Amino acid sequence: MKKIGFIGMGEAGSALVSGWGSARAGEIVAYDIKLDTPATSREILDRCELLGISVARSAKEAVQGADIVFSTVTADQAVSAAEVAATHLLAGTFWCDLNSCAPSSKRRAAAIIEAAGGRYVDVAVMAPVHPKLNMVPVLISGPHTQAVAPVLEAMPMSLRIVEGSVGAASSIKMVRSIMVKGLEALTAECTLAAVAAGVEDEVFGSLAKSHPGIDWPRQAAYNFERSLVHGARRAAEMEEVAKTLSDLGLPNDMAMATVKWQSRVAATLVPAPTDPKGTDVYEIAESLLPKIWS
Repeated sequence: MKKIGFIGMGEAGSALVSGWGSARAGEIVAYDIKLDTPATSREILDRCELLGISVARSAKEAVQGADIVFSTVTADQAVSAAEVAATHLLAGTFWCDLNSCAPSSKRRAAAIIEAAGGRYVDVAVMAPVHPKLNMVPVLISGPHTQAVAPVLEAMPMSLRIVEGSVGAASSIKMVRSIMVKGLEALTAECTLAAVAAGVEDEVFGSLAKSHPGIDWPRQAAYNFERSLVHGARRAAEMEEVAKTLSDLGLPNDMAMATVKWQSRVAATLVPAPTDPKGTDVYEIAESLLPKIWS
């Protein structure tokens, strides 16, 4: 492969590149919107230097001449990324959209890429990218899955083809997120309430009896860390989940409540623990409570 383009070099993009290591580094050119702002450009420049990959100063530069492009931006920027890059793609370039978007958003992006001669692939990332990095399980769907599957497997990546059109893979991801992200929000909200009321030992003791096998304090600490570090991105994903439900003609009250929760925790600007599963969840809760109330 002569060139691999990346649009977005955040957690997902850097995890894939890190997993491939030096075997692919020389082929990768990455652009991130943070490069456009002096206050945030250093973060991306340092990350790309650490990964040993080339930096593009524009989306055009990142995708021109690329055999395959990975779109790893935030959910609310997925369609915009396709719009900006589409006209600069080579005919036949694979556009792998890893963003957590509603099927209807994926179809909008696909229409843009396909009209420009690219080959759009709906990719749904089905687990946290750490610690599995490039081998995190993904689902792919759309008309080009048979053509792109051997390319991705050779990079390597761990994938499964979902039969159906663009949006089939993302439907699974979006519906699953109702439960996964909703449970995260419920667990964290419950922890805050327990600490505020001074009944944390009783509450977690009762939960442990009702749901054995779950270390509730440890899980709550992990959930807090996810929201503190990635709350804005997760809120954008849950907006797409809410959109998925609306497109299905279903109520989206729980999804929208999760959006509000993720946004609120992210806005507190409380530092996230470096080792969330080894941190006292009560300390996290106590530091968050004044910020939540304000």
